Amino acid sequence: MVRSAMRYLGVLFVLAQISGAQAAETPKVVVTIKPIHSLVSRVMEGVGVPQLVVSGSASPHTFTLKPSTARAIQDADVFVRVSDQLEPFTRKIVNSLPANVTVLTLAGADGVKLLDQRRGGTFEKHEHGHEVAAAEAVAHSGAADDHDDHDEDGKDGHIWLDPQNAKAIASDVAKVLESRYPEHAEKIKANTASLIADIDALDGELAAELTGTKGKPFIVFHDATQYFESHFGQSAAGSITVSPDVPPSAKRLTEVRRKLSSLGAV
Repeated sequence: MVRSAMRYLGVLFVLAQISGAQAAETPKVVVTIKPIHSLVSRVMEGVGVPQLVVSGSASPHTFTLKPSTARAIQDADVFVRVSDQLEPFTRKIVNSLPANVTVLTLAGADGVKLLDQRRGGTFEKHEHGHEVAAAEAVAHSGAADDHDDHDEDGKDGHIWLDPQNAKAIASDVAKVLESRYPEHAEKIKANTASLIADIDALDGELAAELTGTKGKPFIVFHDATQYFESHFGQSAAGSITVSPDVPPSAKRLTEVRRKLSSLGAV
């Protein structure tokens, strides 16, 4: 009788150890690009560290998944990206992920405001398509205009540059993580509140700093700052190139000089 009771208690102890290990398991969250990874990292502070896919100087527009990175996404609990168009390498893998991987596509998330692409005039034309071969062909030919990083539905993909969108992204990420890791919900809530407060503070600082620049036209190298401009009342007069991955040709640089002069840009 005593021996059976001891065996039973031993089994319960082992089960408790297994349960505790599972509860303490580090969340497996994978994020595509640096600015989103920064926000997710703040939401997860003290809970876990998200894995970044596109690191170093690599571009999401021409990025190719390595087998190890593909496995990390396959094994993730949560995979966070902006959209098919901003990170084209995610298209195929998202369609093949197992059902237990939660995919958060931020371009369609609650509270995220999308802006239309700026087309024509002093902004370089946008041509769809992100295939690596196309980018390489342009690089070899020296042509200036090729693929861009805007959504195929005509929306600009740089959503995080509006502080309101950044806060919405933080909130959406938090909801998904709280649902997936309820044992960490309180910590995630506290982290998100702290992050949103920091974004609001930075928003106020930038608004004050940029007051004197309103109405002064300027040129951007790549048309990637529309969300920032819209929020802070700035006025980009045009862009130099569509793709930041392909250097402008000598001919294009001559055209840019003329544009700068004609627009009177700062």
